[in-house]
Amino acid sequence: MVDRHLPLPETARPWIERVSVATYASGVDPNPWIHAPDPATTLVWRRTEDGYGALRVLGPRTRAAYHPSKDIPLCVQVRINIGFVPTVLGIAACDVVDGVLPLHELWNRSADQLADDLTGIGDDPARVAAVLVATLDSRVREAEPDGYVRANLVQAAAVELSTSDSGAPATVSEVARQVGVSERQLRNLFAATVGIPPKQFVRLNRIRAVLDRTGCQPWARLASDAGYYDQSHMPADFHQIMRVTPSQFPAGKLPVVPC
Repeated sequence: MVDRHLPLPETARPWIERVSVATYASGVDPNPWIHAPDPATTLVWRRTEDGYGALRVLGPRTRAAYHPSKDIPLCVQVRINIGFVPTVLGIAACDVVDGVLPLHELWNRSADQLADDLTGIGDDPARVAAVLVATLDSRVREAEPDGYVRANLVQAAAVELSTSDSGAPATVSEVARQVGVSERQLRNLFAATVGIPPKQFVRLNRIRAVLDRTGCQPWARLASDAGYYDQSHMPADFHQIMRVTPSQFPAGKLPVVPC
């Protein structure tokens, strides 16, 4: 699999983190595809070998998933910025956690028309991405302006949750006070706009940070750099979320997936 980022219009940067295209080489890879845990929600367009395609919403993934490889000629992914899922897609993020939802179930005929338009484009990922972003941009412009306010508040809270002057993780109540809401309000905002609780959001990002550096540093250094105040928590977190131990993962000892 080859994954590369596509240019993103300046007007879309507040609510789209990135747009990427993944192309899969022909032939079946004996190794499973690894889908890392991810607190973000992504809109995906996949075109299959028969020339047709499908639009799906991939919700936040709280545990790693392993799937057998298969041929997918084109896959364009629009990763939505934290806090903007309701504004962009018109759905509470908590409704798609650990799930895959056809866009048709959210947008009905509008989704079908968009799929037809993308199918007509063919194999040009830049044009596909441009149509996707333009469609989403028109919906964002029609959304209520308080969506930006909620998203900015959640993003500010996410930063505070991930940093602390003392080195110890900040508590949800501390962060809520810093951003000017109650703890209950902050948890509700995360449920609606991110899909998962604040602490789980931080936990998934720490594991993603460990994955990015696996094999490059000693485990103790990895845990510290990823933000683990108590480094002994990292192996247990890793095993629970990745479904293998920290030593098994880089060795390729992954869960068996059905063919």
